[in-house]
Amino acid sequence: MSRKSSDNDYSLRSMSNLMGERRKKVNDDGERSLIKAPSSASINSQAVPANAATATTTGDLEREARKQFHQDVTPGFVYVLAAFSALGGFLFGYDTGVISGAMLLLKREMNLSALWQEVLISSTVAAAALSAFAGGFLNGIFGRRVCILLASFIFTSGGIVLSAAPDKVVLLVGRLIVGLGLDGPVIWRMLTYPPTRRALLVGCGLQMFQQLSGINTVMYYGATILQMSGVRDDKLAIWLAGVTAFTNFLFTLLGVWLVERVGRRKLTLGSIIGTCLSLSLLAIGFLLSAQHTPPVTLHPTDPSMVNSTCNKHLLCEPCMLDPACGFCYRENSTALFASSCVPVNTASTEKAAWGRCSNSTQLRVHTYWAYNYCPTSYSWVVLLGLVLYLAFFAPGMGPMPWTINSEIYPLWARSTGNACSAGVNWTFNFLVSLTFLHVAQNLTYYGAFFLYSGLALLGSFFIYGCLPETKGRRLEEIESLFDNQLCSCGATDSDEDRQVEYIRVKGSNYHLSDNDASDVE
Repeated sequence: MSRKSSDNDYSLRSMSNLMGERRKKVNDDGERSLIKAPSSASINSQAVPANAATATTTGDLEREARKQFHQDVTPGFVYVLAAFSALGGFLFGYDTGVISGAMLLLKREMNLSALWQEVLISSTVAAAALSAFAGGFLNGIFGRRVCILLASFIFTSGGIVLSAAPDKVVLLVGRLIVGLGLDGPVIWRMLTYPPTRRALLVGCGLQMFQQLSGINTVMYYGATILQMSGVRDDKLAIWLAGVTAFTNFLFTLLGVWLVERVGRRKLTLGSIIGTCLSLSLLAIGFLLSAQHTPPVTLHPTDPSMVNSTCNKHLLCEPCMLDPACGFCYRENSTALFASSCVPVNTASTEKAAWGRCSNSTQLRVHTYWAYNYCPTSYSWVVLLGLVLYLAFFAPGMGPMPWTINSEIYPLWARSTGNACSAGVNWTFNFLVSLTFLHVAQNLTYYGAFFLYSGLALLGSFFIYGCLPETKGRRLEEIESLFDNQLCSCGATDSDEDRQVEYIRVKGSNYHLSDNDASDVE
């Protein structure tokens, strides 16, 4: 039997031809589809035999077409592109991880104040934020290929400047250049169209809470945090920071395995709840250290102490939080004694301005100078908190904001939506990394991490209320998730595992909508 064609009913062949014509009209600046779609000829040759007009039913056509689609294989070139994309992420991750340990050495070699440390670290993400916001506009003009090549060239140039930097000013310039190398009308259209406006709010909210939960304070200041917790040796602090960064890598792979098994929503929600709890443990570690901080038992009578704030501190904790002071003490196998709070040497924070801790020879005889930490037996709690934090953060809150943002926008808004959400990510990254050391000094270290824990808890309410499940959904279905009110409290979870296939399309229901076009033309 043959199927009668009418004005409102297209056959599989005419539908394929129609989409082929649509693809020919799209001008994407040289970009091509990497996965070859089956042509109408190949479908017709397999799905429509010579006597199709009298013997083939519509069901036969659909089954043959489905079989053809399932037999398609991904070309090797796609894997090559994916590998190079991952390499870009690796390079930025390497820069993020290395700066943590490098800051311990740079702040001493270049005598960096807390403000300069914050500026050097946050300069890269500030430049990246500007680049991300400009990304959607530049992609629309030049296309993705040119923008990626330009970013790679800039990133390489920044690395060369950083390697040759003789002082902190040139180092700052290099960090800014590296930041420029990292992630218009369409924005207005997105904001005035309710589904894309809601999707943009969800996407930007996810990126905002990723940063407000403190991830880059841990990545950028990991070695510093460990030193603050009482790890005395610089090399040990750097190695331990490397261990925590490796934890981040391992559990990111776990997220890759879990994402299609438990879904985006559940994985992200579980991740941020675990992040909140581990941040609380991290804060408790610093709180225990503060509550058991050693007292100042020796009060020097040097004339230079008269106008110093150091002689006002009776405990190590407030002395350590004062950037002008350090803690000088002696230690034997069982106890700490002869401790004092004295001014730091302005030329080098590695020693005191005067006294027994100003002489490197005397420092070898069980006398120690603690500028950025207090001796404590609770360092292991902070280390455990850091490891658990990254173990919870890496599978969900690390990759899922990027994954979800790549899925929730229609094609015409995808580049712009991703650029805006990436810009929000880098903006809050900049704000958090710029303020961490001063927040720690003013709120204490445990206060800073309790603050991040509270922000992560707020983010968990946002994710629970506003993030729908996108696993296994087609582009049209995802757009329909944002047709109604923004916060549905996971009302769509009940059918998240359903699989839908569309083969036959009614002409009366098919429109060449904006989903078939892209904002990169």
